[in-house]
Amino acid sequence: MSAILVAGPPAARPHYRLKWALGEIASMTLGLVLLIWSFTPVYNMLLIALDPDQGDTEFAGLIWPPEPSLKSFQVVMVGGYWYIEHFWQKFGNSLIIGLTTMILTMLVGSLASFALGRTRLRRIRFLASAPLLTYVIPASFLVIPFHRVMHIYGLTDSLWAVIAANVTFASPYAILILQQYARLIPIELDEAARVDGGSVVQVYLRIYLPLMAPALAAVGTFALLLAWNEYIYQYLLLSSERNMTVAVAIAQFFDADEAPWNYMMATAIVYSLPPIVIFYALRRYMMAGLALGGVGK
Repeated sequence: MSAILVAGPPAARPHYRLKWALGEIASMTLGLVLLIWSFTPVYNMLLIALDPDQGDTEFAGLIWPPEPSLKSFQVVMVGGYWYIEHFWQKFGNSLIIGLTTMILTMLVGSLASFALGRTRLRRIRFLASAPLLTYVIPASFLVIPFHRVMHIYGLTDSLWAVIAANVTFASPYAILILQQYARLIPIELDEAARVDGGSVVQVYLRIYLPLMAPALAAVGTFALLLAWNEYIYQYLLLSSERNMTVAVAIAQFFDADEAPWNYMMATAIVYSLPPIVIFYALRRYMMAGLALGGVGK
């Protein structure tokens, strides 16, 4: 009895390896192009901020300032230029608006998604999608009516007026995302807690919120970035120097005939740091949410 063993690599294996190598090279090239495209504006900001001569280096076509200086950042820190006087007070106003918008958006979104996800209604899908209709009208079209409403309620020139506007525009998206994520949480957990004597508030605080932490981190980051980058409502609803934000202060640089670009870019870089820090602080919760979503599917 004999057996014939045929060994050897498949004929198509070299072709497969070549195709895999070309795919890897193409992916790395595309990633490098996107990385350069994304970081070029940041590099230009840093280049102008390090220029001690009002940021003319970037416009001169130089790759790096011949004599880089941190003077622009020092001026921003001490409020040494009249457009950024009381910088830390303006920075505090921006931080209050951003963090309060973030917290209220997570609160409103979690409560609404909890009620919609645990309520047995026939047309629950239509009710859950109804808040998205607010995005049909651009936010810039609503600024005048919103200013009128804030004037009626006595919130003119108040940080709460801007916070209310930001929460209004961030909540529909938050409700949509949280409701979709809540479908991964078995309803049996709620029923088991109710059998053990838990109230609705206890179910929300001890079961729903801990399991929704990854989605809440993602929604909170979105709300923070929305409030941090918003300008129109801050400009129209805040009129006093005491309540001015950094976003409005940066925009004022364009009012000058010879604006010091290095001060403007240094202010923008310092202003961009808090969202980056908060994003990386909450990133592990969002990564856990992506992993849970993949397992749930």
